[in-house]
Amino acid sequence: MTGRSTTVAEAVGAALVGCGVDTAFGVVGSGNFVVTNAMVAAGARFVAARHEGGAATMADAHARMTGRPTVLTLHQGCGLTNALTGVTEAAKSRTPLVVLAAEASSPLSNFAVDQAALAAAVGAVPMRVTSAAGALEQVATAVGTAVHGRRTVLLNLPLDVQAQQLPVPSAPPELPAPGPPGAGDVDRLVAALRSARRPVFVAGRGARGPGARGALEALAGRCGALLATSAVARGLFAGSPWSLGVSGGFASPLAAELIGGADLVVGWGCALNMWTMRHGRLVAEGAVVAQVDDDPAAIGAHREVAVGVVGDVRATAEAVAAALGEEAAPGYRTGEVRTAIAERVRWRDVPFTAAAVPGRIDPRTLTIGLDDLLPAERVVAVDSGNFMGWPSAFLDVPDEQGSCFTQAFQSVGLGLATAIGAALARPDRLTVAALGDGGALMGAAELETVVRLGLPMVVVVYDDAAYGAEVHHFGPDGHPLDTVRFPETDFAAIARGHGFAAVTVRAPGDLAGVAAWVGGPRDAPLLVDAKVASEEPSWWLAEAFRGH
Repeated sequence: MTGRSTTVAEAVGAALVGCGVDTAFGVVGSGNFVVTNAMVAAGARFVAARHEGGAATMADAHARMTGRPTVLTLHQGCGLTNALTGVTEAAKSRTPLVVLAAEASSPLSNFAVDQAALAAAVGAVPMRVTSAAGALEQVATAVGTAVHGRRTVLLNLPLDVQAQQLPVPSAPPELPAPGPPGAGDVDRLVAALRSARRPVFVAGRGARGPGARGALEALAGRCGALLATSAVARGLFAGSPWSLGVSGGFASPLAAELIGGADLVVGWGCALNMWTMRHGRLVAEGAVVAQVDDDPAAIGAHREVAVGVVGDVRATAEAVAAALGEEAAPGYRTGEVRTAIAERVRWRDVPFTAAAVPGRIDPRTLTIGLDDLLPAERVVAVDSGNFMGWPSAFLDVPDEQGSCFTQAFQSVGLGLATAIGAALARPDRLTVAALGDGGALMGAAELETVVRLGLPMVVVVYDDAAYGAEVHHFGPDGHPLDTVRFPETDFAAIARGHGFAAVTVRAPGDLAGVAAWVGGPRDAPLLVDAKVASEEPSWWLAEAFRGH
């Protein structure tokens, strides 16, 4: 230690950067002013959002896309409650996020709420800096839990503790080392693979780590497995001739047929939940189900599994491949299957009749047109709602880094903030935010953030002037729909008011404006105000509603 001293708030900010945090998002108020500036002084980038809810989702998306710990910095009380939906999404998604929230010291303060209870209620891990003496150790524990435990951590920073003095540390605190991987029954998984004739691998969030794709493809090649992903890992196997794309509600008819024909389904870092398995309808009767996850609690949480292996996806795949030795089996990989995948696995290869609604464009026609016009090196962020399957099924991504899917809490309104966080994480790619009209209006405050940060992104609003999911769910039974229908909104005008370029699309020819923006200087972000036909329900929501 040196002879100088500093405040806890300043030391905590510097310590977070010392533990590997290089980016923080938030809205700054009196309670988190000093600690946020301390992070900036220590070398971190601070991104100011217009609302704490947007800041939370930006931080979540940034952490997902970089794989590094990210900080969300908040004022005490209302700053945290404003951010709570985004924090819930991050917690449910096991995002390595540190939520740094000032905390009222007096129970009589207007800002006083039980912040630890709020965190626990939504699945985050509550922690608190309790004194100057333990502040740096508590910071390291919080970041270590976020990184190695893949958890969202709320680190409360009481106002009275912030002002306490401590000696300036001579070195940043060390992160706790990760524990050893859990013991798994690799031999049983090897035996299941040897017995299988039609194996399918379904990779999820846990397979997005470095080297996991290569390890899974190598193992799949040994045992003849076809490759699929959950929605959050979309793009992981892009370019493979054996890739089926996404399993579950977004699966194409051919993908669903082939997954449903498997005699062994292995989930790799994948929950195998009702969405990914279509409430079990993608698992054939008599098929063996196996699951690999580094969290023991995840094994069998959503469905019974015959084989469970606790371990890292890449390490487990490599261990299984080593146990198999040089043996190889054709498995599901026949010439007929390969040809079918090449010709029919993409949704855009499935014939459809475009909706003929005056002044409105079929969402499939729209999305296929955008897919053809926008650069292939892209990141697609999709909000929740009736529209969400169109960009998820028809807008291709180059790899798993091409998709950021914040849907664990199924909240409408997170899409634009997701895109901002992803764009800052991957500035080398064009980010595309796909929103419904409801979500676009919920998150509209962050349009200013896009312009202020100079992000050359494309925002596509699928505008059906309604909460379409409710229209299609309740309308067929004759319920009144006045509560979920709205007048048409001029999103193009709203966007121009924030500094966007904007194009209104009602017919395929209107996409010429998108082409002009792509070919131009792109000196302003683009909003595509797409007036979409919505007379037919979305297939993925029909599937979901049947499940409920």
